[in-house]
Formats: sequence, structure tokens, C-alpha cells
Amino acid sequence: MHIEISITQQLLTLFDDLGTVRARYSISTAANGIGCMKDSGCTPLGKHIIRAKIGTAATRNTVFVGRRPTGELYTPELHANHPSRDWILTRILWLSGTEVGFNRLGNVDTMQRYIYIHGTPDSTELGKPGSHGCIRMANDDIIELFDLVNVGTSVNIYLE
Repeated sequence: MHIEISITQQLLTLFDDLGTVRARYSISTAANGIGCMKDSGCTPLGKHIIRAKIGTAATRNTVFVGRRPTGELYTPELHANHPSRDWILTRILWLSGTEVGFNRLGNVDTMQRYIYIHGTPDSTELGKPGSHGCIRMANDDIIELFDLVNVGTSVNIYLE
């Protein structure tokens, strides 16, 4: 399995080992565009791997802060009480860059930037940039993807 993420198309595609498309998902990447620099709020480009899977068997809409469940389930009322939160829901696939000096180590380290593929509120508009750097997915989609991939799965994020 491997994952290809198109920034231009706002699309995540999962391929099997023979190169056959297994699934396609609408996503949302960074509102600030592309970039690998720390504190940029951008989605990094290049070759990555899934370094960790977080949230196995968590209830849909489980809220995560610092990669830990808060004990909350996302609701519009919870959102109204915390309007500035960056909602990380349901599952987390934590990415690590593999290209030293480009998206790994130093001020460009994807993992140290806490870049994830994660669930988002159902009200989030997908198919257009809007995140703080991560790749947002619908909750049902991230549950499906999470169950199909393993730690070490390659993820290529590219512009086209």
C-alpha cells in the first residue's frame, strides 16, 4: 500500500502493492499553502511515511489534543464553547518526512511539526484548502483509511 496526496486536486488516493487504486478521498490541506518550514502553517511536500497510528477503536468524533483523547466527543455545542480549537477528531495518522533537509530534521521536520492525516468535523468543507498544515478527512473516511494502512506506509504529498 501507498498513499498519494494531490494538493491541487485536494485528493488522497490509496494504492495497493500492484498500483491499483483502492480508495480515493476528498481532503483539505493547509489554508497557508505548501511549505515545509516549522511554524509556517503549511502542508509539507515530498516523501513521508506513517510514523504512528493513534486512536484505534476510538469512537467517531473523539476529540484529540496533543495526540491524546480529551474524553470529549465533538458536537456543534462543544465547537461553540471552543471556537478557536483546531479540531483533530476520530483517528490520527502521524506523518514523518523521509527527505533529510527537505521534510526531515532541522526546521523542516514534518514529524516535529505534528503534521497528521486526521478526522475533522462533518461541517468542515473538504475539497479546498483550510487546515493549519495537516490533511483533514471526513471521519468515516479516516476510519476506513486507518484500517487499511500500517505504520511505515509511504505517503507522497505533491502539488499537481
